[in-house]
Amino acid sequence: MSNEEDREVKQREAGNRETARLWRAWRTVHELVQDRGYILSEAEVKISLEDFIHKFNSGDGNIEKNRMTFTAHPSDEMVARYSNPVTDRDPKPAAPDVGPIKVKFEEGDSIGIKNMRKFAQELTQESFHTGIMITSVNITPAALKIIPAVASETRIETFLEADLLVNITHHELVPKHVLLSKEEKSALLQRYRLKETQLPRIQVGDPVARYLGLRRGQVVKIIRKSETAGRYASYRYTV
Repeated sequence: MSNEEDREVKQREAGNRETARLWRAWRTVHELVQDRGYILSEAEVKISLEDFIHKFNSGDGNIEKNRMTFTAHPSDEMVARYSNPVTDRDPKPAAPDVGPIKVKFEEGDSIGIKNMRKFAQELTQESFHTGIMITSVNITPAALKIIPAVASETRIETFLEADLLVNITHHELVPKHVLLSKEEKSALLQRYRLKETQLPRIQVGDPVARYLGLRRGQVVKIIRKSETAGRYASYRYTV
């Protein structure tokens, strides 16, 4: 085999590996969005590698990330989880803090302020409640400062492609986490006569908390397997 042929084979193998990585990240982020309660078809979530290549191949063997952007709307169940309960004091609660989501695979070897500002503008102009930016490299610290600056207009989350190659919630050692609705949270605290701050805590930066998009003040139910009880539940307060 000549040096040129060898180089072509190596380039093809590298391209195949990169395509497989992007497919795995695509699958995981779709599972993430679906697990949060957004509406996606099973065909989108369970797309095969062959279908992924057919859909996003640029023609030269590379995957076009700019075509991998997708959106989703919250299900009725998700809206209910984020809704304030109707009470005597609050017979007409404010609209739930939830809405459509946009997921974008950002291209580039350097992701800075320009990229983040553009994404934030897209989200606000197109009325997206939440946006997820997925990158192959770390975002600059200066660009990350834009996220809290635009928090009153839109929520932005970031993930590395490497973080999404495996769905951590599918690991046998990771128990099932279920976000409680505001009504369920209130009932839990009343039942045990607790203040929310008396519950054990989970950090918003915890990998599962990031996967589920948990927000400060929310309570998550953690269901573990038990050899004696079958299953038992514990609760964590997000901080």
